[in-house]
Amino acid sequence: MAFDHRKYRPTPVVARPQRQWPNHVITQAPRWCAVDLRDGNQALVKPMTVPQKIRLFECLVRCGFREIEVGFPAASQPDFDFVRALIEQDRIPDNVTIQVLTQARPELIARTYESLKGVKRAIVHVYNSTSITQREQVFQTDVAGVKAIAVAGARCVAEHAALHPETEWTFQYSPESFTGTELSVAAEIVNAVIEIWQPTKGQPVIINLPATVEVSTPNVYADCIEWMIEHMAQREHVCVSLHTHNDRGCGVAAAELGVMAGADRVEGTLLGNGERTGNMDLVTMAMNLYSQGIDPELDLSDMRDIIDTVEAVTEITTHPRHAYAGELVFTAFSGSHQDAIRKCLNRQTVPPSAESPWDVAYLPIDPRDLGRRYEEVVRINSQSGKGGVLHVLEQHVGITLPRWMQIAFSKRVQAAAEASGGEVDANTISSLFDAHCLDVPTGWQVSDYQAQRRDGQVRIEADLGSQHIVGVGDGLISAVVNGLSNHYDIEASVEHYDEFSLSNNTAAEALACVQIRHGECTIIASAMANDTTLASIQAVVSAWGRLIAELEREQIHEPEVAAI
Repeated sequence: MAFDHRKYRPTPVVARPQRQWPNHVITQAPRWCAVDLRDGNQALVKPMTVPQKIRLFECLVRCGFREIEVGFPAASQPDFDFVRALIEQDRIPDNVTIQVLTQARPELIARTYESLKGVKRAIVHVYNSTSITQREQVFQTDVAGVKAIAVAGARCVAEHAALHPETEWTFQYSPESFTGTELSVAAEIVNAVIEIWQPTKGQPVIINLPATVEVSTPNVYADCIEWMIEHMAQREHVCVSLHTHNDRGCGVAAAELGVMAGADRVEGTLLGNGERTGNMDLVTMAMNLYSQGIDPELDLSDMRDIIDTVEAVTEITTHPRHAYAGELVFTAFSGSHQDAIRKCLNRQTVPPSAESPWDVAYLPIDPRDLGRRYEEVVRINSQSGKGGVLHVLEQHVGITLPRWMQIAFSKRVQAAAEASGGEVDANTISSLFDAHCLDVPTGWQVSDYQAQRRDGQVRIEADLGSQHIVGVGDGLISAVVNGLSNHYDIEASVEHYDEFSLSNNTAAEALACVQIRHGECTIIASAMANDTTLASIQAVVSAWGRLIAELEREQIHEPEVAAI
């Protein structure tokens, strides 16, 4: 059946030619409130147990959240028991305020305060739905009816709080389905609640404006927030909070634009768990700020602990492409991406600073800030190129290859990737390098050598087990080549040769790489040793051994030729 778009009506656009928020820039983190233990929990097929909730609560505290919505204690016994466990076991740090949710019904408000007995401070979050759809089709009432519910709930919340003056209370109100409510109606109801609570007299008040269901583009939500702030009574004494969902995939964007529109506070969940497509993702929004040089005022550096905790208590696997947290989000398989990343990392000042900020292609933030290793950044498959292979060798083995050898060796790696049909890990690349470059052919190990320079010529003597090679040339490499050519009666030329000093994390001190050619046959070889001379001799000797083995396999019989 074909789609019939005519069955849907577009969300009305707010006519605001005087809008100011597009000119604003976020310069500091909002107040954060994590709602994983309430909104995130009610979205689970299998709700969390009390021990699981305690584990997640402690993770949120470690991350630095100072306001945490812990449940809907009047709605279920497990939620009630969890709130009591936090209080009676003294698990709430002095700098953390718990938040609980309740509908605007007297019996539920009373039960909510019962769960909070003895708490040092708490936010009581009361709500009722105000949208056109809910009014007309669910409650079958009018604006006056839903306003009366909100006012009665607000009054009941204040009356119960007055009975417990030993606790520091903050009141929070949400017109549920705010984005489905006419702005004039939402403002009328919100201002009626504010009038009951009187924040000008010192009562802390939060007005939360939720996109309970995301129904518009983020800019429309921002327009609504800006409009509400302009029409909100006692605004300077009220904390304006946002609670966005991800039905259109724009929960983070809506929250960011809402903050630009003047909101002070953002509610969300770690990794975006929540009903339907999820809540606003706190990790993503906080890290978005961080990537712009803004302190998110949260500690998300141990991302592995966050992921492990959330997955354990929700039984939901984190998507590998999840922003900042996914296994693959800092990983490049593309050859051009890998090459750019490697070159940028080699030029990047370590550690980055305000004077020399992070500036690496394809990596908006330093993976190490989230506990990731550079070894994880580049991973190799059949789409990868020489830059990626070289990065893995640099990170995993501690060696750098010359460009000509990068090209030759990367073909070996690509062939292995194509043969396996998947990824080639660092251990496999290291093994391929050993097999095709470093391993010394049987009988070709240099056991001893002597090199002398006299009258502008280098004389080399080398023992290869039972073979003794003597050669003379203008330099070390030509002397070795001449000695091998004379001894084995095979002519070959050196097309490329490079030598390097190795990093401190390798067993050897020097690496030599050589490419020789005999007719149409090209051979590469490398050698590592504690001195450059031995590494150079062994690299050429290994290449010669590989060449002879290749000729024997092809059963090519070469005529005698003069030495090079």
